[in-house]
Amino acid sequence: MEDNDVITWSKNYFLKWSDFTADPNHSAFEDSSSNIKYHHTWTVRSEMTNGKIFYLIDRINISTLFFRHLSWVRKQNSSDNLLNHEQGHFDLAESIKTEIILSIENKFRDKTFPTRGQNEEQRKQFAREDSGIMISAELEKWQIFLTEKRHQYDMDTEYGQNLEKQLEYDEIFKKLRN
Repeated sequence: MEDNDVITWSKNYFLKWSDFTADPNHSAFEDSSSNIKYHHTWTVRSEMTNGKIFYLIDRINISTLFFRHLSWVRKQNSSDNLLNHEQGHFDLAESIKTEIILSIENKFRDKTFPTRGQNEEQRKQFAREDSGIMISAELEKWQIFLTEKRHQYDMDTEYGQNLEKQLEYDEIFKKLRN
């Protein structure tokens, strides 16, 4: 999922202030905000058991995305330290991605689900739709977990103002780029 508005996390890309294109939220306490979400892709396999067709969820992949048009900064408060802190939000989301994939894969591993539909094409379409809904529901739980982790990161680092704590997180995030 790439377009001019979305940045997929990469170990070779670092956020720039020009990536923050939304108007600042003047009622917010923070001087900047990064909108980060997960996007998933997956494969659906089907198999016949006792004359009935069932589907299985297979090969789940998740991307960590930064949305430019929903991310903002108060230009007068922008600094290298604050940008590094916002990069940390992106890195934090990426750092838990493997845990998310493993959790979701474990939830659906070796489980079959009944198909619906009148013909093979409908069954494929509904299997894709139904499996997408189930994965999205699991991913929504992880999005809530990420929100909690991001809040903890902000509290620990005092929104990047506590340079000692920020450096501790930076050291953790460096491991993502090796």
